[in-house]
Formats: sequence, C-alpha cells, structure tokens
Amino acid sequence: MKLSDFDYHLPKELIAQSPLEPRDSSRLMVVGSGIEHQLFSDIPDHFEKGDTLVLNDSRVIPAKLLGKKSTGGQIEALVVSKSDAGYECLIRGKNIREGTKLNFGELEATVLQILERPNTNRYLVNFNCNGNLPDILERIGDSPLPPYIKQKLDDKNRYQTVYSKERGSIAAPTAGLHFTQELIEKISKKGVNIAYVTLHVSLGTFTPVKAEDIEDHIMEPEYISIRKENADIINATKGKLIAAGTTTVKALESSCIDGKIVENDGFSQLFIYPPYEFRSKIDAMITNFHLPKSTLLMLVGAFAGRVRLMSAYNEAILRSYRFYSFGDAMLISRQVN
Repeated sequence: MKLSDFDYHLPKELIAQSPLEPRDSSRLMVVGSGIEHQLFSDIPDHFEKGDTLVLNDSRVIPAKLLGKKSTGGQIEALVVSKSDAGYECLIRGKNIREGTKLNFGELEATVLQILERPNTNRYLVNFNCNGNLPDILERIGDSPLPPYIKQKLDDKNRYQTVYSKERGSIAAPTAGLHFTQELIEKISKKGVNIAYVTLHVSLGTFTPVKAEDIEDHIMEPEYISIRKENADIINATKGKLIAAGTTTVKALESSCIDGKIVENDGFSQLFIYPPYEFRSKIDAMITNFHLPKSTLLMLVGAFAGRVRLMSAYNEAILRSYRFYSFGDAMLISRQVN
C-alpha cells in the first residue's frame, strides 16, 4: 500500500489542545455494521459477562528536560532509552557535539556520541547523577507532550492513564486516557475480565513514515511485557476480546503463537499495516483518532479495513470530533474478511 492511502485533511481547530473533565466525558464513535455516536461513559454497554478488556499499564516518564549547555545555549532533551553505554536522548539545540556539557539544574550530563538513527538529533549521553535517573526525572522532568499540543499541561497525571503502573513510555497510550477507576469497576462488575499488558511507547510509534511504499518503513524496537497470569486471563476469554489502544494490539500480536497469548519479556519491531493477518483473537479495539500517514492509523486500518476506517474519519470530521492524544475515542470492531 501507498503512504498516500492513509492521508486525510484535518481542520486545525479539531486538534484537541487539552483533555476533557471528567475523563469519560469524551465522545465515542462506535463503528460496527454502521456508525453510532455516544459518550465514552456509555462504553460499559458494549461489554457482556465473559468478555475481556485488555489495558496497557505503561506509565509515562517525565522525560523532557530543559537546560543549557556549559556555554550558555538553550537546549531541550528527551530521554528516549537506556543502554549499557548510557542514555539515548533526542536533543534540540545548536552545536551539540561529542563532549558537550549539559546542565539541567541539579542534573548534569555529557554527550558521548552522535548517533545514526532514523530521527535526527539523537545522542548517547552520560548523566552525572547520584541516584536513580527515573526518580530524578519524576521530580524535575516534564511530560513530553506531542508537538501539536501547544497548551501547557497543569497536571502531569492527566497525561497518564488511571491504571498506569510500569514506568517506561515517552508518550501515553492515549486510548486509555478516557477511563476512570469508576468506569473500570463498572465494567468489571458486569463479569468482564480485566487483563494488563505492558508496551513502553518509544519514538518508533511517532517516527514519520517517509517511504511511499509503506512496507519499506522500519519500526524501532519497543519493549513488551506480558505476565503469565494475564496471558491466562486473555486465553480463557469466553466472550469478546477487546483491546484498549494500538499499543495493546501490538503487544498481543507480538506475543501470540498459534492463536494463544504467551508470556513475553522482550522487544518488538512489529509493523502492522494492510494487508495483515491477525494472529490473536481480538474482536474490537478502543482507539483515538490518529495523525494522517501515521503507523497508528495504518494499524487500525489493518484491523478495521482501510476504506471502512477512512469513511469513519470523514464522518468524525463532519461531526467535529476532537482528534489526537487528548481527543475523542472510537470503538471499532474487527473487519471480517
């Protein structure tokens, strides 16, 4: 398929700049044999006893740091991942070289190496800190909001799901932002099983697809963990299996052998785009409205059917749905070929 097959025009005023309160007051487009328009608070109506809801419990690290070079120039750094050699960072600033000293208040760092990566401005950095860097980031870092969100987020927790637990993502699994604890309890009380997987969202999720033939695009690895007790819950599902978010779908597909979810602890470069034959038994997924030409849009297109999905997007634009990370949600059933 071509990159242009996943393009659409979105009026700028439909890009949500802030989350709604309460979380479940977002709109919900239900895409089955037709299209219905509801609120996210209505989503328990779509679950029945014996169904399983799968959630990604990854937690966003406040990995964005503002600081200065030792020479005084302003910089912005995003801590992307850790390796034995140091931390991989995306750094915005002028004249960043090997040996450049960086200062983020109580945190200092040295650039060790310029990295060759699909994204530009990637560096290997050594942080000179006493203590655990993630703990320090929790104290002094900011949430790395997407560049299309121009408003400052007053409450960091608003860019976390209420069930987030495992630290490691640089962006929220946004389909889960609509859930409240009360809503999850309401779903559970219907006899619905709740299972958790972990996929830490990396830059790979947001790396622009530049190849016109989308199969030429290469995904960066993302960490996935599924514990045996959660795999067992998913495999024992009697009713529908519903995944909250593209990250959850990717975690399940990366951990499926012969139609069964297996225990997993590793990295996945799986790139899901049409045509793709799903291995897991997901019946429906909850998702937000994604950017044009994005790998997330391609994944949903593979699951729901590209033509069907783009028709739903056109409907959402006509009805002024809110788009992207803080936007509205969609519950869409799997296309049966």
